Amino acid sequence: MSQPLAIDLFTGLHGWAEGLIAEGYRVIGFDLEDMSAQFGLPKPEHFQLVIQDVRTLHGSQFKDAALIVASPPCQAYSYRAMPWKRAKALPPPDNTLFDACFRIQREACEAAGRHIPLVVENVRGAIPWVGRSRWNYNSFHLWGDVPALMPVSLKGFKGFNDFHDCEAARRWSSRDPRRKEWSAMIAKIPLPLSRHIARCYRASPLSEAA
Repeated sequence: MSQPLAIDLFTGLHGWAEGLIAEGYRVIGFDLEDMSAQFGLPKPEHFQLVIQDVRTLHGSQFKDAALIVASPPCQAYSYRAMPWKRAKALPPPDNTLFDACFRIQREACEAAGRHIPLVVENVRGAIPWVGRSRWNYNSFHLWGDVPALMPVSLKGFKGFNDFHDCEAARRWSSRDPRRKEWSAMIAKIPLPLSRHIARCYRASPLSEAA
């Protein structure tokens, strides 16, 4: 097939997938739930969603992939970065989901007999627990096979905050579905970032080597 395959782990609201598809990839996403259906949002065209725990995946399933992207949940890292005594007193977070991304990449590379690039996104608060990020696009920090040339962060960029009332969101209870949607939209990968990564690896020898 002419379209390269990309695997989107912890796909959420499909921010990675939207950019990848726009650049000509076919994308298979994995997550525990269909978040777009929860909020009545459309899925990208030419996108396949698989409801499955990422920890149960084996990378050999993805030996034909050109690229793997991932955005493991960030809540535990974000909370521990807060300036509250209760947050600072917590034990180290569980890195199982973060580590699963690199395990899957390693297994995929072994099965394919070539390097399959992986880009993992998370928050700055993850750095003390998983190591220094290689780049950040505003609040979106990246680990793994991050291209050498990356887009410059937009000054004043706030993503979903730009068109959503943050003060109202803070007043919603943690059980309010509006707060969950707000949180998911803030965590959605910006289209300029996902398209840049997609373009880099669409033309990269790493994604074409046999």
